[in-house]
Amino acid sequence: MPSIFTKIINGEIPCYKIAEDADNFAFLDINPNAKGHTLCVPKKEVDRLLDLDEEAYLKLMAFSRKVGQAIEAVVPCERVGMSVIGLEVPHVHVHLIPLQSMKNATFQYKESLTPKEFEKVAEQISGALK
Repeated sequence: MPSIFTKIINGEIPCYKIAEDADNFAFLDINPNAKGHTLCVPKKEVDRLLDLDEEAYLKLMAFSRKVGQAIEAVVPCERVGMSVIGLEVPHVHVHLIPLQSMKNATFQYKESLTPKEFEKVAEQISGALK
């Protein structure tokens, strides 16, 4: 059965899309630690980060770097943190989280955004990639 991320990539579940290329897809986390919290996932469904072949791994990291730079350009923050945990969904995903403090990186504190706020920040980050 496809993961929720595969369903998002295939357009079966809506998302606030940030970017995609031939191999990867980025969208806002709908339960964000901070405004602009983005997930970068490979289009190929692989459960564990270290199970990606080297080429797919490097492409995902390069894609995540570009998206992280775009987040940093438009979301006020001290820096953009990166986390790969992989326990929530059996599909590799890189969390890019705008950080003001370590609190934003703990996954214990969540921020609520309206659909309009999600749309605006997705548009801003996506625009910074161009």
